[in-house]
Amino acid sequence: MANGAQVSSFPTEASRGPVSFAWGVIATLLSGIYTAILAPIAAVAAMRGRSHAVTLLTRLWGRLIIHTCGVKVEIVGLENLAGLRSCVLVSNHQSFFDIFAIGAYIPGEPRFVAKKELLKIPLLGYALKHSENIIIDRQAGGREVRHAVDVIKRGFLISVFAEGHRYSDNRVHEFSDGAAWIAILGKAPVVPMSITGSGAFFPRKALVVIPGRKMRMLIGRPISTEGMTSRDRGELTRRLEAEVRAAFVQDF
Repeated sequence: MANGAQVSSFPTEASRGPVSFAWGVIATLLSGIYTAILAPIAAVAAMRGRSHAVTLLTRLWGRLIIHTCGVKVEIVGLENLAGLRSCVLVSNHQSFFDIFAIGAYIPGEPRFVAKKELLKIPLLGYALKHSENIIIDRQAGGREVRHAVDVIKRGFLISVFAEGHRYSDNRVHEFSDGAAWIAILGKAPVVPMSITGSGAFFPRKALVVIPGRKMRMLIGRPISTEGMTSRDRGELTRRLEAEVRAAFVQDF
């Protein structure tokens, strides 16, 4: 299991100037406005069963926020997703910008494994629940796992932050085996992805983004789950964690 939040070891931002701070405040407010405008539209699209429209709205939402905040997203290994009809994308998690970047730039129809607390957000929660995202609810038994398998079989890419939540200490933490379990049951390949840098400009509990920074997503080669059973999920999880750790760069 992942341990608790750690003290950030990112470089201090005490020297941040007034222009950067003002830009950050404005960009953060605009990001909230984008969400307020697009969430109702996404909710209506989800209500009508238009999953692809939700994908396009998510892509627009992510790109608007990223560009407004002046964030440069470097993506390495995108070719490793070519030809995959569906897969489980497994990564570490530093910041909300990980979600924005995956939604904005990962090809296909990406969906997320999300905590049920997000359902409490008006309209956004509805759009999440009704657009093929996987909502984690321990009271639901295996229902969400079966839903995840169905989502995979219908050609969606499922993004899983395997540490369980965001960490702002610039390290990769222990992975849970949920992603491996979903991939094995869905007979889908798993793809490790390392995310670096996003915690430096919008760490856990931050209220204002530090604009004009950069982050990197390094996508590894797909790992086949063909022939695997539930007994293999521990070994597969350790392999995914090792590959993400190896690709993670602390001083990016």
